Amino acid sequence: MPECVPMRCPVCRRVHVYTAPAYPCVCGAPVAPRLDPATEPAVAEHRAWDDEWLTVACAACGRPGHWPHPELGCPCGTVLRVPVAGQRPEDTAAGPGPVMAAPADPLTGPAGGTPEPGDAPGPAGRRAPFRPHAVRTAGDAVTTAALYLRWLGYADIRRADQRPPSGIGLAARGLLAQVDPSVRPAAPRDVECLWLTAMTESAQCVYFSLAGYTDAARSGAGALGIALFTLDPAGAPQPVNDAAGTLHATGAPRPGSRARDRRG
Repeated sequence: MPECVPMRCPVCRRVHVYTAPAYPCVCGAPVAPRLDPATEPAVAEHRAWDDEWLTVACAACGRPGHWPHPELGCPCGTVLRVPVAGQRPEDTAAGPGPVMAAPADPLTGPAGGTPEPGDAPGPAGRRAPFRPHAVRTAGDAVTTAALYLRWLGYADIRRADQRPPSGIGLAARGLLAQVDPSVRPAAPRDVECLWLTAMTESAQCVYFSLAGYTDAARSGAGALGIALFTLDPAGAPQPVNDAAGTLHATGAPRPGSRARDRRG
């Protein structure tokens, strides 16, 4: 069962009950960080890619993997970094089991440099085939989504300014994407939150999920024009609905073109 601990916001003093998210290990078992209820949560102020990850060993097979550091959004507007047992607030690379290499930053490609030729964007219909990036960890899922968006023609991919309620947010000009590496199918609230955030930025939105979507989420996304993709272990994003199929076929809108109507 996922671990639940009480968390008090140091700003407004409101108490929340936080449930640790679980992510899929390569062996198929769910992995969740062990929380530290004796330590007060810290306020997340400054963002750095390396600070967003923890190394957690799978209880079933012992394999260490990198997973997003748990955070909680308080209604007062404060983002709290949830304390994890065995780690100092500033320590994001150490954890149970051996330390792995830091996950690749998807904003610079899988090896920290420029994308390979097969990943380069090009005009719709003339792009080279997308080169899959195997998905074994949450970091791999983010990397695959970022490389795929770059392949579609979004050249300015970056971390989203606003962290989504779950998963990792990516952004580009005219685009807001969410990568959900959890073991549960995305629910209607997940896709609706992404759509609402994208509407405030007049952006198109794309959702990537490892576990797929509930029927209600797919129906809601279809009405709102949200492109839904699943990520398979081989790292090839698969369109789930018509909006995703169109985006896959046509690529990113060309500069100066009219944004698609996202109101459904």
